[in-house]
Amino acid sequence: MKAAVVTSFDQPLEIQEMPVPEPGPDEVLVRMETSGLCHTDIHAAHGDWPVKPTPPFVPGHEGIGVVEQLGSGVTDRALGDRVAIAWLGYACGKCRYCIGGWETLCLEQRNSGYSVNGSFAEYAVLPAAFATPVPDEVSSRDAAPLTCAGVTTYKAIRVAGVVPGELVAIFGVGGLGHLALQYARIAGGLTIGVDIEDTKLEMAKQLGADHVVNAATTDPVEAIQALGGADVAVALAADPQSFDQAFRSLRRGGRLVCVALPADNGALSLPIFDTVLNGKTVIGSIVGTRNDLADVFALHAAGRTRVIAVDRKLDDVNQSITDVLAGDIPARVVFQF
Repeated sequence: MKAAVVTSFDQPLEIQEMPVPEPGPDEVLVRMETSGLCHTDIHAAHGDWPVKPTPPFVPGHEGIGVVEQLGSGVTDRALGDRVAIAWLGYACGKCRYCIGGWETLCLEQRNSGYSVNGSFAEYAVLPAAFATPVPDEVSSRDAAPLTCAGVTTYKAIRVAGVVPGELVAIFGVGGLGHLALQYARIAGGLTIGVDIEDTKLEMAKQLGADHVVNAATTDPVEAIQALGGADVAVALAADPQSFDQAFRSLRRGGRLVCVALPADNGALSLPIFDTVLNGKTVIGSIVGTRNDLADVFALHAAGRTRVIAVDRKLDDVNQSITDVLAGDIPARVVFQF
């Protein structure tokens, strides 16, 4: 099979021919149809997070494909099922986090495209229990970004507790942000899109943003405070300065939801008096669970969300990474197999 492989953190990905993997007990073999390019894949390829993957490995955790082979003991998936390969590739199902509905915090978890090979290949294996079914009403092209960008931002809006009428500022209107904005609107929030690219702000308007702010030309803190301050600010840009701006944009009682993960373990410095006296909250939100992903697919199948993406071939993986880092991709890249 063809695969895009990280051989070294300081080298481009290599397109290689690899053996098709064999599914083990309780696993399935999936023939890939599409796979989204997430910024996490870029961090993985560059090894710029504190916990690094081990080369060589195959990135990718927004994979959509068809089950072609069943490992022994698999009874809950069938040949021909269309399934998603998400970031959460395995969790133990037994610890306090798993049984408490927070399987994404499981200490035994395996992550697709990071600790195990992912979806930047024509085939991949994963535990059948973590191969989330994709509804017929959701195309493989749309399902790919929903598998990470969608479920991650859906979870962020949920943990923020957005209620109708609240002002929600989305810092970073890209692959994640264009979906976060839609989930905030579904929850009843009034939305502000914040970015440094006019093309992305125009996209935010087309998706129903009530306000937009170009942070390259306007101080977003002043602009948002002029509207009364944000009840919720969702930090989706991998830049510590953006996190600081998001926090300072909050009104009293506001909630900052930290989602993006800047390189080099970037830090956020909180003013203690402001945080305490104004009753502000800082929340860390990791990707959603399998149940959350099922909800994301159901919302899209019902026509409640729209995915914006450009199509590429896996051979274009390195140019696609360059384009994402340059801000030339409005939302998501989806590799077509």
